[in-house]
Amino acid sequence: MSDYDVIVVGAGNAALAAAVSARESGATKTVVLEKAPKDMRGGNTHWSGGLLRIAFNSVEDLDELVPEAEKDFPGFRGGIEPYKAEDFWDDLLRVTGGRTDRELAEIVISNSYDTICWMHKHAGIPMEPAFSLGGIRKGDVIKWPKGAIIRAEHEGVGLSKHWFLAAERDGIEVRYNTGAQELLVDGSGAVYGVSVKNPEGIKKLTAKSVVLACGGFEANQQWRAQYLGKPWDHAKVRGTRYNQGDGLRMALNIGAMAYGNWSSCHSTPISAEWDDFAPRDLTNKSNRLSYPWGVMINLKGLRFCDEGEDFQFFTYARYGRVILDQPNSKVWQIYDQKTVHLLEPRYETSDPVTGGTLEELIGKLDIEDKEQALRTLQDYNAAAHSDENFDPSELDGLAANGISPKKSNWAIKIDKPPFVAYSATGGITFTFGGLRINDKAQVIGVDWQPINGLFCAGEMVGGLFHNNYPGGTGLVSGAVFGRIAGRNAAFGVN
Repeated sequence: MSDYDVIVVGAGNAALAAAVSARESGATKTVVLEKAPKDMRGGNTHWSGGLLRIAFNSVEDLDELVPEAEKDFPGFRGGIEPYKAEDFWDDLLRVTGGRTDRELAEIVISNSYDTICWMHKHAGIPMEPAFSLGGIRKGDVIKWPKGAIIRAEHEGVGLSKHWFLAAERDGIEVRYNTGAQELLVDGSGAVYGVSVKNPEGIKKLTAKSVVLACGGFEANQQWRAQYLGKPWDHAKVRGTRYNQGDGLRMALNIGAMAYGNWSSCHSTPISAEWDDFAPRDLTNKSNRLSYPWGVMINLKGLRFCDEGEDFQFFTYARYGRVILDQPNSKVWQIYDQKTVHLLEPRYETSDPVTGGTLEELIGKLDIEDKEQALRTLQDYNAAAHSDENFDPSELDGLAANGISPKKSNWAIKIDKPPFVAYSATGGITFTFGGLRINDKAQVIGVDWQPINGLFCAGEMVGGLFHNNYPGGTGLVSGAVFGRIAGRNAAFGVN
């Protein structure tokens, strides 16, 4: 007789969605294995912004999730545009260069709204408008980036907390300081449990099914160098230090098929002042994503990307890599008083460098070629516009042309002192390479057949994201496939 009905490896959003779903589907003996100690539990979810990108047809659909939003945020409803399935598809295809796995993407998009409602109603996870991430007040309404409207209350901290409360309510056992070491496989090739390491030593746990949801390899310095290349081995990690690729290693060792964009990742502009691992108490507040409202200059004094190519939710996961590739993997974001009020509250975790003139500001920065930096800003200002038609709530078409690189939107002059600068480097959140799964979240082997008893969800799912991703899709994908994996693991789908 098995020790458990379902073993879930990992304890983040996808893992706990799987555990709660398995319990809901009849798996009375469900256990969650968390390699970290209790005070570090929750994987990358704890560090996330909690944003949930969902498809919906009308503003009334959001009343299911945030019924008091209009009262708490006057003008909430007036600036919302529906984000239909075809809009979600357009964004996902555009930012991944059309390389997203169509079957997996269809599952995520078509299940996004229902799954988040399930999280809210069944798991008891409260939601709130993601105002500080993207809402911009314009007159009597709040303008929202399409699809980026709802997040878990209190961001990733709240999301993780309420998942654990749901697991406790459902009688799901959570084992801390317990890392999975190896998948147990019987003579037929089916998975029937895991070998784990805890403070007492090595032990085998058996189950009818195992769900792998323990994250990618973003904290594994060797794997980053091996799969992502230079200079990712010295990138700062925005999330947990425990995501070392254990689940991927275990699955590949028994013949699971690697799938997806193993040479890329979710990379994020973060403060260059932070340590190699983001402090747990400051969670996602290392992010520096307000670059569309200013310019970025590297240590050679040059701009290196189109800061206004699109809203930050569609560029930041790619621009983190671009920043990391700059000299010394460091850049400066520069703003003036016309846009400084638009900076995300997360910038408040750093003190900016300030200057009464651009010359004074540049003089205080560790830029190697200060004369070039000043010329870069002067050339930009010569090509930029006044702020008369500046509109941060939409792609306003105010482009700075005739300079390289151009700035496609929001290109207004940086000419109102005092000027401020914030440092940024490229941080890593999660890796895109993973395992191939089917529509039941079963792991597929190198023989193209499902591996009986083995399921997968979260960052370990390969094929969805390539080089970039639309902000808020990762948590939704984790919850969607976590729910599917838990349900099918409980039913013993083979």
